[in-house]
Amino acid sequence: MTPEQEFAEALRLRRKAAGLSLGELSRRVNYSKSYLSRVENGGRQPGPALARECDTALHAEGELLALLGNRGEPGAGAGRGRRGRGAGQGEGGRGVPGGPAGRGVPGGPADQGVPGGPAGQGVPGDPAGQGVPGGPAGQGGSRGPGGSGDVGGARGSGPAGAGGSALAGPRGSGPVGAGASVPAGPRSPAATHRPRTSVGPARAGSVGRGAHPARLPLFGAEFEQLVRRGDARHLLGDMYEAGRLYLEAYRAAEGDELARAHAVVRCARRWSDPGQVDRDLLARIDESLRALHGRDDLPAVELRLRLTAHRAKKLSMGVGDDTAVPGAEPATGADRARGILRELRERLPDVTPETHCEVLTECRWALYDFAPAGELLALSAELRDVATRSRSMYFVGEALVALAIDQLRMGRVPAADATIRRHREHAAHRHSTLARWQQHTLDALINLWQGEFAAAEGWIFGRGRELADAMEADLAVPADTLSQTCLGQAYWLRHEQGRMAELFGSPLMSGVRRRDYFPVWRAGLALALCETGRHDQAADQILAFAADTHGFTAFPPSGWALPTAAVLAQAYAELAEHADQQANDTDGMGSGAPSGTPPGPEPGSRLAELLPYVPPLRALLDAHPGELVLAGWPTVLLGPAARFSALLALVAGEPETALGQLRRAVRLAQHSPAQMARLRLDEARVRLRSPDIAVRLPAQDLARTALRIAEELGMAGVAEDCREFLQAAAEGPFTSPAGP
Repeated sequence: MTPEQEFAEALRLRRKAAGLSLGELSRRVNYSKSYLSRVENGGRQPGPALARECDTALHAEGELLALLGNRGEPGAGAGRGRRGRGAGQGEGGRGVPGGPAGRGVPGGPADQGVPGGPAGQGVPGDPAGQGVPGGPAGQGGSRGPGGSGDVGGARGSGPAGAGGSALAGPRGSGPVGAGASVPAGPRSPAATHRPRTSVGPARAGSVGRGAHPARLPLFGAEFEQLVRRGDARHLLGDMYEAGRLYLEAYRAAEGDELARAHAVVRCARRWSDPGQVDRDLLARIDESLRALHGRDDLPAVELRLRLTAHRAKKLSMGVGDDTAVPGAEPATGADRARGILRELRERLPDVTPETHCEVLTECRWALYDFAPAGELLALSAELRDVATRSRSMYFVGEALVALAIDQLRMGRVPAADATIRRHREHAAHRHSTLARWQQHTLDALINLWQGEFAAAEGWIFGRGRELADAMEADLAVPADTLSQTCLGQAYWLRHEQGRMAELFGSPLMSGVRRRDYFPVWRAGLALALCETGRHDQAADQILAFAADTHGFTAFPPSGWALPTAAVLAQAYAELAEHADQQANDTDGMGSGAPSGTPPGPEPGSRLAELLPYVPPLRALLDAHPGELVLAGWPTVLLGPAARFSALLALVAGEPETALGQLRRAVRLAQHSPAQMARLRLDEARVRLRSPDIAVRLPAQDLARTALRIAEELGMAGVAEDCREFLQAAAEGPFTSPAGP
């Protein structure tokens, strides 16, 4: 593929990622729609002026211009930037390959090289005509302190979303959406005369301490182009095509173990199906690790760290015997992640920020099901800081999503909301389909938490569903990645609205059943059966689930186990309520138990069969008293873990314990009207079970408060439960049923 063809492909992908038609782009860059169409179709050769305009309009940060190299630049070899529109303004101030200086023209924009300055000067023979490190930010020189470049025009005109040119020398900051370096192809003989000591002044504007470009290999132009094209596809959200191009780069690098390892790292960034282990990728990672074994040069060490971190994360993706790798269960991945983090810290500050980011990102996910949320919050905060310094758009996006997730889990919803706003700005600037998808998912999550169901429904059943269907129909992403998120948010929306019956009459129900290899969906099916009156089927589902997981004792201590236990707790509470209603129907006015005495399940009843499996679920939830339960990565906030502990305590006949846990839950849920409606009804039920009349007294007022909130939000199921509670309470002393 020629540079012009690659430019045409990159322009088309970036335009689509930005959601622009040819006509809309035409208006932004002042080129006709027909001209742009011919460029995209290969009928016209693009020039640098068009490349610059498109870089600006598409926030490509110089990627498109870098793809052209020195082609089409008038006066190549003359050593002076071409004049642009307006007297005294240089069009780029970039060094022209082969030119003696490549100085910017006086009066040019602020980010251009200044005549006589230390940056803004062309490197003779440099493939992209980048400037010397140390100069002002922009196309002609280094990014300045905290920048992302190193040798050969530190910042240069590198690809968007990554902070440096893949062509700019051995250590840019990586192409579009990738955030990691792709060392450039061999320099021309004219460039190799520059002494290596020239990297010294670049330190102030390099990616960070410890970057050693002199020790990095130089990869070929074909390899670099394939990786660049893969990164562009990844930005658009076409992960399968990105993976194909990365594998093509891997094959093109036969005999070069470092280049192959770089390609495998790129492959490993592709999303995997939730709950599944990508065995093909694991085999390729293992092959690269064997090839690097025994090498102690820093490039090999960094690649080994990155590959091992990816391996740890991929192993942790298994959620059961059917999906885990035999002999390397998820806990193995978590243990390995801790080891890699220790080694990373021992090697700081020698490793580059991008390696630091990659290891933090993957190890944090590997630990997700095994480490406390507070520990992960420290890792995501560190990742945010390092990613910000590295100026990698890819890792900045990863860091913001990770930080929002961990803040939500720790109950810091206002802080998470601020992080989500920062991610919104990032997504708008990056023009990435996947970044926009993640942003809308986060927005819908917050809408559900705040009880803004109409806003959430617009995304969940509208554009979100359309986008997921389109991307999966085109095989752009792993089949379940987007579907499970859509399904999870749709499920929780209907649960909150009390409209679960609609789930059984829609295609969504087949999605729930089809994914019951993932534990949270087995729990979700049990709750859906309860909420639609299929209590015996729900009990059968829970019993089978318990049998498959050693009575719920095979769960990890955190991660997906927490929402699974929370949904099961709600199903238990529904079954307990149903059992109490049956007892009341049998006995007329009540179960025969005096007020304040929790009714026990009848011997041989379905609830009695399930009670032996309550303690493991309580132990799991009780270990997270100050956390909110987050399902998915992220999908929905289910509520405080303490609330679900309270439901199980009530099922077990411990109303005083339940009341204390509900008080803790209220402190965490004050920003969620929907949660407060449920918590007030829960508290009313618990209080009415107390033998102390002073404790029982506020129960009806609490239920009225819950009813008012539920009616305002359109929570039909909770509102109906409140009315039933108030009616029963008005009829005289009774034992309130337990329920969500």
